Amino acid sequence: MALIELEEVRRSYRIGGSWIRALDGVSLTIQQGDFLAVRGPSGSGKSTFMNILGCLDRPTEGRYRLDGIDVGRLHHDALAAIRNRSIGFVFQSFNLLPRASALENVELPLLYRRMWPGKRRRRALAMLEQFGLGSRASHKPAELSGGQQQRVAIARALVTEPSVILADEPTGALDSQTGQEIMSIFRGLNGEGLTVIVVTHEAEVAESADRIVTFRDGRVVPEDVGTRSGLNSDANCHLSLVRSNAR
Repeated sequence: MALIELEEVRRSYRIGGSWIRALDGVSLTIQQGDFLAVRGPSGSGKSTFMNILGCLDRPTEGRYRLDGIDVGRLHHDALAAIRNRSIGFVFQSFNLLPRASALENVELPLLYRRMWPGKRRRRALAMLEQFGLGSRASHKPAELSGGQQQRVAIARALVTEPSVILADEPTGALDSQTGQEIMSIFRGLNGEGLTVIVVTHEAEVAESADRIVTFRDGRVVPEDVGTRSGLNSDANCHLSLVRSNAR
């Protein structure tokens, strides 16, 4: 079943007296359980594409359906509910609250759901423990390494049990070894059935995906098939990896 369907999606912005078309007729289908890499030069439209997928923006024209719902027609509150329920976000800069502990950062999406405090704390702590960070639950982001911060961000993205993970340059602020470990986590999660979409400039990261979509001038150019070279594709390997390499 298609999880994401875009039909002739266009997105235009008015800058000064001119209209700029960031997306120009994008049609794409992403199935449940896909692992997709999105790449392209700056200004190619990939960031606008991800903003639309994440329900942070709306198409000017065309249709975007997420899990069968035409999200382009929903009001802001409904879009916010879909973001909280169906989409997990992971960013290059981690986007953790600097004055909050790792546990409090992971709890945040559940707070927006108004989940009972005891329940949300247990769920958030269980998620941190899954990624080998239970002993660091009380640490602030500044007390964690880059790899640990990104694992906290992934835990936060997963705590709501989303249908899809949108990761924007998730390895861009990490050294190469830690970046490979993070991509192994995504590969493991995808092996368990989660849909993963990663924006990247790095060829090795893109090649870890099953599909590569390249943007140029607001359009999708012909797709390539990625490989999994250099990464462990075992769906169960990521938990032992992050536990043994948590730092």
